[in-house]
Amino acid sequence: MSRTRTKSPTGRRRKALLVLPAAALLTLMPSTASAYPNPGTVTGDTVVHDPSMVRTPAGKYLLYATGGGISNKASGDRTAFKNGADAFGARPSWWSKYSSVPEAWAPDISQHGGKYLMYYSVSKFGSNTSAIGLATSTTGEPGSWTDQGTVYTSSSASDYNAIDPNLFVDGDGKWWLSFGSWWTGLKMIRIDPATGKQYAGDTTRHSLASRPTGTKAVEAPTIVKRGSYYYLFASYDTCCAGTSSTYKIKVGRATKVTGPYVDKNGVAMMNNGGTTVLESHGRFIGPGGQSVLKDVDGDLLVYHYYDAQDNGTPKLGVNLLNWSTGWPVAY
Repeated sequence: MSRTRTKSPTGRRRKALLVLPAAALLTLMPSTASAYPNPGTVTGDTVVHDPSMVRTPAGKYLLYATGGGISNKASGDRTAFKNGADAFGARPSWWSKYSSVPEAWAPDISQHGGKYLMYYSVSKFGSNTSAIGLATSTTGEPGSWTDQGTVYTSSSASDYNAIDPNLFVDGDGKWWLSFGSWWTGLKMIRIDPATGKQYAGDTTRHSLASRPTGTKAVEAPTIVKRGSYYYLFASYDTCCAGTSSTYKIKVGRATKVTGPYVDKNGVAMMNNGGTTVLESHGRFIGPGGQSVLKDVDGDLLVYHYYDAQDNGTPKLGVNLLNWSTGWPVAY
């Protein structure tokens, strides 16, 4: 799960919102926490942490999240969600090397070439002895996944933490895996499309974002491309503390996938930068653990938050994103 490492579930919005002119949208850009949008309506089984979601060619939404053998939910309309079986009925044996807790965290599901890939994390609180694993499936359904073993690891001697993976495929067909939590921040490696593992021809580990002063709390990278820019979303501050969580979602952009990423004010994400996309407001506390899904009606920001009106229970949040200003605005 996206964790502090010291450590340390949308109803469809009105289509009119998708075509707001930039000038009108500027008036919606949050200036105070209370101006941030509430999550879109979701119903049914909505308790979740670190959700990642895909839409199958048949229009079914498959969501995977932290917990157990990687927990699953499904929806036919992106509003009503129902729990399914875990991705893995039996945990891969190698998990025990990285955690005594038989569960995996923060999966990242995507579809490429008719095959579903799911990168995920195995670790425990307070440790960067961690591993990113890979599983593949032809359907994406629970029970159909074949584990492919580890992709990248870290140890107590590492200055990074190999959790919270996100796969991105650039316009040239190159595959990249971003990951990271706390320590020296967010990293990226190149992936071989043939294997889903690290590309032997380029083993550089790039640095994307860091908080060199103060808290080290930056994790859960997600990368998307819009126009000529690459956008790096990340979760900042403290997760997993119920209504005491201070998680928030921030973003920066770059002209190269490997960076450098800067926020709206030009501050480098390698130096504490990041423009806030969503933060605590009202009953919706600590949004984070985000992913982005390109859907038929726009880009979706998918995340969890803690419900202050339900004893801090972690729940699914989904909002559409508008890019009219050149920066993602949730609504």
